[in-house]
Amino acid sequence: MVDWFITLWNYRPDALTVWSDPVVKERLSHYYSVMKNEKPARFLVAKLLAVDVDPYNSVLSIEELWKIHEEAARVFQGFYRDLASEGLRGLEKYEKPRYSYLDVKIAIAYRLVNPCRLCERRCGVLRLEGKPGVCTMDKDVIVHSYFHHMGEEAPLVPSGTIFYGGCNFKCVFCQNYDISQVNPRSGEKLTPRELASIQVYLRRTGARNINHVGGDPTPHIPFILESFKYVDVNVPQLWNSNMYMSEESMKLLEDIIDIWLPDLKYGNNQCAWRLSKVRNYWEVATRNIKRAHDSGDIIIRHLVLPNHIECCTKPVLEWIAKNTPRALVNIMDQYRPEHLVVKYPEMYKDIARRPRHSEIMEAYRIADELGLVYKPVS
Repeated sequence: MVDWFITLWNYRPDALTVWSDPVVKERLSHYYSVMKNEKPARFLVAKLLAVDVDPYNSVLSIEELWKIHEEAARVFQGFYRDLASEGLRGLEKYEKPRYSYLDVKIAIAYRLVNPCRLCERRCGVLRLEGKPGVCTMDKDVIVHSYFHHMGEEAPLVPSGTIFYGGCNFKCVFCQNYDISQVNPRSGEKLTPRELASIQVYLRRTGARNINHVGGDPTPHIPFILESFKYVDVNVPQLWNSNMYMSEESMKLLEDIIDIWLPDLKYGNNQCAWRLSKVRNYWEVATRNIKRAHDSGDIIIRHLVLPNHIECCTKPVLEWIAKNTPRALVNIMDQYRPEHLVVKYPEMYKDIARRPRHSEIMEAYRIADELGLVYKPVS
């Protein structure tokens, strides 16, 4: 612990000083308490909430599973509150049930992946039969790397980051295009139990959280949920995503994720289709980010694109101010031309350069005018 303190002070002193900001500490209060082992992570409590039936029984329809899920979800908030009031000691009062709320989520997730409707593409591919979806993933967990990430937002560092293969977006400027689009299946195939071992290792070696990212983690939801059955350390679970998951997937992640790190890229559907090849982006992303905000702690990222202040940055920041008042915001200035933008600069000439200083300053001005809290986490 002392070694990590020295490392943070030398490389990211803001990762320590950020917690002296009362607004940050208040808005991330749940995450902070789990990070400090003062309260249990949500997934640990979901494993203790018993259900009366075997959710893995193939006789049950998915409609019946959703009814069981809804009943458990109604109980969960009070169950968590009562258990967490005693800190981690509260976990010791309950024996592990044969089947839990987490088991129900896992069982439903495996139904949703075959045919696949984990994201709003709803491509319907039979992934468990080895057929890849639009995201390029099938029945395997594919991890490209995992490490203590020192470059994330200050409250998250060091972040135990797991980079999954594949993505449901086709961003022409993707900085991780090698693992999301070009060679997404070149990573290591893991079992959910092996994925759990990575999470335990990252936490025990100093990670403040487990950061599920990629690519995008959405195609891996069933495997990630199953991995939680084998994670036996208290650690906040962080969902770092484009938030294009289906409503069904969002329901499964609620009551499990401790802190959300969504990316709200575009302020309209036209830019989203042209640059990421997704339909109905604005309706889907804002729907899910609103649910995330209402269910837990959240830091919303917005990447400033050159020439996209009026069409994207301004409406994004206005929506955040109106709909997610407790959110912290990271206005990101690190866009650079990558992937297809470099290959076809004339086709994407509007984004074929870094943002100008004046564009970043304009984004900050808009955020200030709207009263957004963005500087403490950037």
